Amino acid sequence: MMLDTTGIKPLSLVAVACLLLGLMTAMAGCTGADGDVEDDGRIAVVVTIPPQQEFVERVGGDHVRVILLVPPGADPHTYEPAPAVLAAVAEADLYAMVGSGIEFEIAWGEKIAALNPDMTVVNCSQGVEVIAADPHIWTSPRNAKVMVENIRDGLIEADPENAEDYRRNAAAYLDDLDALDAEISALIAGSGVRVVLVDHPSWAYLARDYGFEEVAIESEGKEPSPKRIEHLIRLAEEEGIRVVFASPEHSTRSAGVIAEAIGGSVVTVSPLKKDYLDNMRQVAAAFAGSVSG
Repeated sequence: MMLDTTGIKPLSLVAVACLLLGLMTAMAGCTGADGDVEDDGRIAVVVTIPPQQEFVERVGGDHVRVILLVPPGADPHTYEPAPAVLAAVAEADLYAMVGSGIEFEIAWGEKIAALNPDMTVVNCSQGVEVIAADPHIWTSPRNAKVMVENIRDGLIEADPENAEDYRRNAAAYLDDLDALDAEISALIAGSGVRVVLVDHPSWAYLARDYGFEEVAIESEGKEPSPKRIEHLIRLAEEEGIRVVFASPEHSTRSAGVIAEAIGGSVVTVSPLKKDYLDNMRQVAAAFAGSVSG
């Protein structure tokens, strides 16, 4: 599969060679789930974010080990991977990239591909209707299903001998995602929530698919002006909003200011937890309970 590197500045061959030399030096000390390069017979799969780790592990089962590029708690917009992790990438079999415009992949996508030209590359966003300026496609279970199907197909391409296992495992996980979809649909519909106020725009896909509006405090990654904060306070009062949602990967200062003004609270929700099914249930329940009766 080809990696779409539109808009990414190419590396020179000399730069790639130098980077590889440094990384191979680091490989001897590279251990652990996110950087183990020991050949144990499993398919080594690179993923960008923790939710993808669950997707790959559920589909791949005992046939895969996962190399995670952006660890829990890190911000994919700014994170730079450790040399030991990139060294492991140089020995991987497959890279399941998100593919929707995450800044990490814009900055590192071509470098990762250059480290390992023989690696199969899967674009997990293929088949997803991407919202402009929001790369968080996985925050809707309906999109997660598409991502899982793309991962399944990539694993089959990289390891056709175990194709039937990948199909069977994917089908079971897709059933779990269907159940999650139905659960969230019923929960949101019964809650009456129309607007969810968040610090960082991460939930537009969930909002689009389940019938509410996400309003973000941030605008293009910048803190809000005093005028915008006043507007958001009025909006919260009009909509009966009593909770402002903040991501642990970002500052909660503005969320706290608005919550105090409306007599509400700040609740932390993360789009980047590995335990995807449980996390999305918790997020949906929090959103559904964010308005006063």
